[in-house]
Amino acid sequence: MRPYIYFLLLFLGYGVSLATCSFFPTNEVWALTTFREAIYEDPHLVLSNWNALDADPCNWFGITCNPERQHITKINITGSSLKGFLAPEIGQITNLLELTLHDNNLIGTIPKELGFLKSLKVLDLGMNQLTGPIPAELGNLSGVTKLNLQSNRLTGSLPAELGNLENLQELLLDQNKLQGTVPAASNSAFSAKMHGMYASRSNLTGLCRSSQLKVVDVSYNYLVGSIPKCLTNLPNASFQGNCLRDKDVKQRPSTQCGAFPSKSHQVPKSKHRPTEDVPKHQKESKPTWLLALEIATGITVGSLFLVALRTAFHRCNSKPAIIIPWKKSASEKEQLAVYVDSELLKDVTKYSRQELEVACEDFSNIIGSSLDSLVYKGTMKGGPEIAVISLSIKEENWTGYLELYFQREVADLARLNHDNVGKLLGYCREISPFTRMLVFEYASNGTLHEHLHYGEGSQLSWTRRMRIILGIARGLKYLHAELEPPFTISELNSSAVYLTEDFSPKLVDFESWKTIIARSEKNSGSIGSNGAMCLLPSSVENRHLDIQGNIYAFGILLLEIISGRPPFCKDRGSLIDWAKDYLELPEVMSHIVDPELKHFTYDDLKLICEIISLCIHPDISRRPSMQEISLMLESRIDTSVSIELKSSSLAWAELALSS
Repeated sequence: MRPYIYFLLLFLGYGVSLATCSFFPTNEVWALTTFREAIYEDPHLVLSNWNALDADPCNWFGITCNPERQHITKINITGSSLKGFLAPEIGQITNLLELTLHDNNLIGTIPKELGFLKSLKVLDLGMNQLTGPIPAELGNLSGVTKLNLQSNRLTGSLPAELGNLENLQELLLDQNKLQGTVPAASNSAFSAKMHGMYASRSNLTGLCRSSQLKVVDVSYNYLVGSIPKCLTNLPNASFQGNCLRDKDVKQRPSTQCGAFPSKSHQVPKSKHRPTEDVPKHQKESKPTWLLALEIATGITVGSLFLVALRTAFHRCNSKPAIIIPWKKSASEKEQLAVYVDSELLKDVTKYSRQELEVACEDFSNIIGSSLDSLVYKGTMKGGPEIAVISLSIKEENWTGYLELYFQREVADLARLNHDNVGKLLGYCREISPFTRMLVFEYASNGTLHEHLHYGEGSQLSWTRRMRIILGIARGLKYLHAELEPPFTISELNSSAVYLTEDFSPKLVDFESWKTIIARSEKNSGSIGSNGAMCLLPSSVENRHLDIQGNIYAFGILLLEIISGRPPFCKDRGSLIDWAKDYLELPEVMSHIVDPELKHFTYDDLKLICEIISLCIHPDISRRPSMQEISLMLESRIDTSVSIELKSSSLAWAELALSS
């Protein structure tokens, strides 16, 4: 008997070793991997160490595990400018105590699958760009003490199920677009004063049932009705900026309240992925107890020691399979039905593939290409010239998330309306043949890059270059300061500046949608068809710095415009490194100027060099805003009549053409 017991203990020791080395729940790693795949912009690279092949995510940025390193207990990634969607698969991390994604740029809806996180104490999705309704399933988070959804774009009514959160202490829903009444009522006036003490919970509904509430902020929404009495005596409560019937609390003007639906008009529920999907994914990895049972069964048939030893060795030296939803099989596609806002593109023109095929001469007129796309030139019947970008992606690689990215990008581009910003005319989305296209207004004079570097520089006199600089500055000022939310050019360089017939610049963000196709690093450079070995500015500088990145890139672009040199060349290196010796020395500053220019204005040059130095300053806090830059240029550069006109025949010709 003793040898048998010894043998069994030895086997259990191997079993413990087996579980320790490789039994971190596969579905939790898979859920994090899915979350990472749904993020398409990570400007600060905070997710760079999230390795899908790593079976132990406890050392990943923002992730905390329990002491035994068996489960994920916290996800805390704040202020990181992450842009993307909140993956429903997060609901599978059932031991999660905290989910904090505060102050990012998350878009899309709040997945109802978060209601599966029964252990959750803190849910903080505040200061993002989330849309759609608050899922009623959040009422299942019975242990949650803090719920923060403030400063998003949430719509619909407050779900009465929030009253099920019996441990809730802090509820922050301010600065959204929520409508309807506050779901809270009591059948006893006495209960308002005795909130959480003597009142019977059977007499209470909605938020009045949350006896632990201390902080409620639903300010700056479009809520109607009256303030529930049970909430008026809380230590901290704010209801201002709504459409409530309360004379003591400042509310919105009635003109702002009339356009929003009342309680009787219910907002339709979002079409999230069905709840049944979660068990489907969970079935893909065997539970630990089932594996242990199979091994125990092996003991009874006589191969225990060898089986345990072999299994332990194998499992400790191999990685578990991770399902990455980026590349889906046909069966997996059916499992993911992502909520798409049908209102998102209602005001954007939708073209048929046939219309664009006719306009672009059977898609034979190709004016540009990359690994990810083809660009066609065409003319609409009785309409404008167009540039059509066709995304090069196979239907089997197109997922629900990609469709959301595409629609969001179209909506983002469609809201741009300025003389110095390229106009998106519409889009094309068809199933057969699979088509995703963007249709832009065509600028007939090509790109600034072509004029500066491919033999057309002679057409760009000093005065014309100053006008182009002013136009680019106005366009960026509009994108950064006059739009809400602001918009930034993904890859600001001379190839992103298109010129009209009269050389007016138009900023075109052809590159932003590349994130629709690939989450990996974008191509770092390009080689022209004529064999030029010069790289684009985006090759050497960070493309994901948003407004500050645009300002830095604007400084490089100014230097490129006045010097006629590319930002980086294999033979000459970086343009900035070459120019830094001249930028701040008046006696040699003229060496920066393009040799093809016969005339230039020294005061203009001095100002441009000053702005370049400010834009590329290593201390971001010392870089000026585009409002400040635009004001400097507008107030100190005169492009109407300059000294150049008196001495340059080309400038006189320009004046004659523009008059």
